[in-house]
Amino acid sequence: MQTQLADWIRDTTQGREADAILRKCVHCGFCLATCPTYNLLGDELDSPRGRIYLMKQMLEGAPVTHLTQLHLDRCLTCRSCETTCPSGVEYGKLVDIGREVVEARVSRGPGDRMLRWMLSKTLPSRGFFGAALALGRAFRPLLPKALAAKIPAARPAGAWPEARHARRMVALAGCVQPSMAPSINAAAARVLDRVGISLVEAKGDTCCGAVPFHLNYQHDALGYVKANIDAWWPHVEAGAEAIVITASGCGTMVADYGRLMRDDPAYAEKGARIAALAKDISEVVAAEQSAIEAQVAGRTRTAVAFHAPCSLQHGLKIRGVVESILMRAGFELTPVPDAHLCCGSAGTYSILNPAISKDLLRGKVTALETGRPELIATANIGCLSHIQTGTALPVRHWIELIDELARRG
Repeated sequence: MQTQLADWIRDTTQGREADAILRKCVHCGFCLATCPTYNLLGDELDSPRGRIYLMKQMLEGAPVTHLTQLHLDRCLTCRSCETTCPSGVEYGKLVDIGREVVEARVSRGPGDRMLRWMLSKTLPSRGFFGAALALGRAFRPLLPKALAAKIPAARPAGAWPEARHARRMVALAGCVQPSMAPSINAAAARVLDRVGISLVEAKGDTCCGAVPFHLNYQHDALGYVKANIDAWWPHVEAGAEAIVITASGCGTMVADYGRLMRDDPAYAEKGARIAALAKDISEVVAAEQSAIEAQVAGRTRTAVAFHAPCSLQHGLKIRGVVESILMRAGFELTPVPDAHLCCGSAGTYSILNPAISKDLLRGKVTALETGRPELIATANIGCLSHIQTGTALPVRHWIELIDELARRG
């Protein structure tokens, strides 16, 4: 694709990155077939190719309109198009740039602005979100059915092993997961403890930054990024082998810390180092598969449908790893048609675009239930809580299933 970016962005870091991405696009349209919003709405402008055209025009100096804002807002940033693209177009990076430009040039209504601001402040706040969730659970019987369905039941964490091994890794606690499902990180700690790895959480870590970043509070997001780097750095200097992340949505963000910090002299090198150390829990477990398998093999034949989050398969490019772990542990994986498609959670998307999100959820639940599983497993807290609102089957993080098998012994 030929480009002639406008003077105001051409020679900036963003401009050079956007130009390189745009030039890779050959208009082939392969991305249309795997784009959830295009398949649902049938509008070319709600496809990656259509949005790329809109962003190209905008970056070349064309007027920025509410139409551009609408179609970029409708994008799930699932990055399924990146998996499909034969030319390696990094659409996710491009849409981040495009949204930041649109946000600066197109106003939003007061209600939309207030909602986005509230989400950017409340969800990343571990204390505020935890208190709000506790209050919601207390009054759940009195809430409207639709709202009550969004409030998950409490899930006790269980024991967290003391740090007793020479091998150590640091876990991202995150923002909503400690309140919604503290059992996930605790299960990961127990699984790793059994193979001689101590998993610890760092004092002072916080939201990964993804929530405010994708709400276009990108400056605020970098504050969370720096806070995490500062919290983890002493552990890195002390020899921590990895930054372990049990929510693939957060993992996708942390893996990008190097790029996000590249222009900050104080954090560029540290950001790159943290990004290099970031590991999804599936990568860590796969590396220790033989030892873990010896503890769990033959203890189950439970039928499980695995939902691969978009952040895992398209963002982190991790495909088939969790499925292999579950099968080698003895689980029977049921077929999931169109497994590449988004469930509709996508961070705050289910709140900001509820109609589209619900349509995607219905399709995803139908696909997951096709093989008549006994339960559904996934790898991201957002997907887990969203899918649970659409099915009567239990929805669990896969690491909890591995931990439970080991504890049976």
